Amino acid sequence: MNSVQVIEKNEGTKIDWEQNGTKLYFDDEIMINVSKYRKDWDVSVDICRDRSGNLTLGAENALRYVAQVDIPAIAYEEDEEHNKVALPLDMSDVVLTLWSVE
Repeated sequence: MNSVQVIEKNEGTKIDWEQNGTKLYFDDEIMINVSKYRKDWDVSVDICRDRSGNLTLGAENALRYVAQVDIPAIAYEEDEEHNKVALPLDMSDVVLTLWSVE
């Protein structure tokens, strides 16, 4: 399994994270199965810290950004019967942007 592309948006300490296949784990609080978020369009998932210090998905109640996961649209190919078949997710096409947690 390929690794995600990582961009560090600014200076400072970043959230602890790890990748296991198509799953991304953040600070042992949140897990995102990237393949479950795939659509026919590009998808961005925001991971933020709220005022209570908890990690949240989405920026609605966020105090600060921690990470953003950019997931490319599903790619398709045609099979012999001219049916669209989804290609497997290549995690090297996924971009993880990290912000300082300080």
